[in-house]
Amino acid sequence: MQGFFISHDPGMKVKKKTLLNILLILFVVSFFVTPLGQYSKIALMQLFSFSPEIVRTSDRQKLPFYNWTLKDAKGEFFNFERSRGKVVLIDFWASWRLPSLPELKSLQGLYDDYGDRVDFYIITNEEQPPAEAFMQEYGFTFPITYQFLESESPLPDTEPPRSYLIDREGYMVVDQKGMADWNTTKVRELLDGILANPEQP
Repeated sequence: MQGFFISHDPGMKVKKKTLLNILLILFVVSFFVTPLGQYSKIALMQLFSFSPEIVRTSDRQKLPFYNWTLKDAKGEFFNFERSRGKVVLIDFWASWRLPSLPELKSLQGLYDDYGDRVDFYIITNEEQPPAEAFMQEYGFTFPITYQFLESESPLPDTEPPRSYLIDREGYMVVDQKGMADWNTTKVRELLDGILANPEQP
């Protein structure tokens, strides 16, 4: 009986390896030059973003002042003094900083449920037209606040993405450098505690 032999063509292995290398290169390049890559990076950022860290009560810093001039969505000046004695969430963002987008998406979810009890300041130093276009593109409904660079900020850093949660007494309960997921059970429980009791949670 004649046996069957399977031939292993080394050339075939080389071709498969070359094809896999080409596909891998194309996949990597797509991360930088195609919309698919943009969506993939945002999805990965959302997947690996976590709740902001809560500052220990003994380490919390108090705002040095509230006399801070800002501009509202209509470009009109107002003073941050109006939020004295209130719970405040501040986020510095920029449309050109990719980590800002997934963070803003999480803030939108939080704003939907707490916008009537917490003062949200979603702050940018961009011009109004591109900022509004960005808001419309992604369906954000929270109000934009614009920086007035001639007015000194009471916060230690305003480089986006940077976020703060401030209690009624003016203490920074959260001082978050870099992207975070704000729409989490941890953050909601923290907010519920602060809103229910003026004392430190």
